[in-house]
Amino acid sequence: MNIHEKDHSTPSNNRVGMTLTEKILARASNRKRVAPGEVIFVNVDILMSHDPCTPGVASVFKKEFGEEAKVWDPDRFIMIPDHFIYSADPQANQNIRVMREFAKEQGITHFYDVGTADYKGVCHIGLAEGGHTRPGEVLLGTDSHTVTAGAFGTFAIGVGITDGAYALGTGEIPLMIPPTIKVNYHGKKAKSVQAKDLILVLMKELGVEGATYNAIEFSGEVIDELSVEERMTMCNMVVECGAKNGIMIPNQATLDYLSTRTSIPFTVVTPDDNAQYSRIIDIDVTDITSVIARPHSPDNVVPIAQLENIAISQAYIGSCTGGKTADFIAAAHILFERKVTIPTYAVPATKEVFHNLITTHINGISVYEIFTRAGVKLSSEPGCAACCGGPVDTFGRVHDPISVISTTNRNFVGRMGNKGSMIYLASPYVVAATAVSGFITNPERYLTNDY
Repeated sequence: MNIHEKDHSTPSNNRVGMTLTEKILARASNRKRVAPGEVIFVNVDILMSHDPCTPGVASVFKKEFGEEAKVWDPDRFIMIPDHFIYSADPQANQNIRVMREFAKEQGITHFYDVGTADYKGVCHIGLAEGGHTRPGEVLLGTDSHTVTAGAFGTFAIGVGITDGAYALGTGEIPLMIPPTIKVNYHGKKAKSVQAKDLILVLMKELGVEGATYNAIEFSGEVIDELSVEERMTMCNMVVECGAKNGIMIPNQATLDYLSTRTSIPFTVVTPDDNAQYSRIIDIDVTDITSVIARPHSPDNVVPIAQLENIAISQAYIGSCTGGKTADFIAAAHILFERKVTIPTYAVPATKEVFHNLITTHINGISVYEIFTRAGVKLSSEPGCAACCGGPVDTFGRVHDPISVISTTNRNFVGRMGNKGSMIYLASPYVVAATAVSGFITNPERYLTNDY
């Protein structure tokens, strides 16, 4: 694995161009150009909120704009319960009741309520499925992993309750223009290497604070060749190194995906050739192998060879990072005609993903059946589930001080429940291979030559 940095200085006689993030924010603020460090007001295209935060957003909104105030655009406020939904916890249920009341009161167009035909699941995947993640737009969400939508060429960021309430009432938000780190991935990656490995390699390089309030702009032929869902994985985890947002130019696969999801016109924005970056990182993927983030930080990353044969007590496949259709299909290729030897939980991110598990076949057998035959405890109730711990009755929650391997995005102390648990973050391939052996295992041991 080779990681290099380039000289990114710009000749003084050339007018500096704009990065992808800067060009989108310039358009959203009706300015010809913007530069890092400037504070501007930006027009919001989409605002999303979920069950843990909507009650707070609604409360601040009414306090500041009035009890009878109306949201700036009921068609652009997307409400998606996903975090603590299949639980008997009183507070969790109350949050969803508040969402229902606010949606009805405000006439919200897109409220994907749990228990209805409209329900989606994890908000970040549901936003994409609903056609709400469009190139060139500004998307805010009251969850840090809203950055996932950067895979669609969207400026997408997480915001707090107060900023969310302000945007809900005005349709705009003040922002400081972030400098941009450009990351180029090139070379030929091994079949066993997935997007989760690629972003964890960058996590190791940057650390949890190395991109604080920077945009990360992904490029290179490796990024161009990734599937839509793998590109979402890349952008999803930029927040783990402090980035404001992650973003990439939509490839053809992404544009094809969008054509089936939305009829709303959009503009694909590209960076200027002479854009100035705060840092340029080149990553040659040719020699990259599967990697793992050890407890208790996403940047505590090492090659899998350093951890093989460490015993694991529980495995988990799910979340906005690792619960998409492509993630399940990848795991299914490992699990095909094999049995797991440790408790293994799997939670589809959305209802659509769950449907795809039934309709997608490998060698004539559905992904759903491959998982169930393997002995995986597969939830039929999509959502965030144990990724963020949750109430004690949350599916897959870690209740004991055990070792866990997971496709999720964070492994901080207590993240999935018990504070004594040791969480290892890995790709769907690695998690499935480990579930089969009971020890951290290189997926190349199980991947066949015909896949």
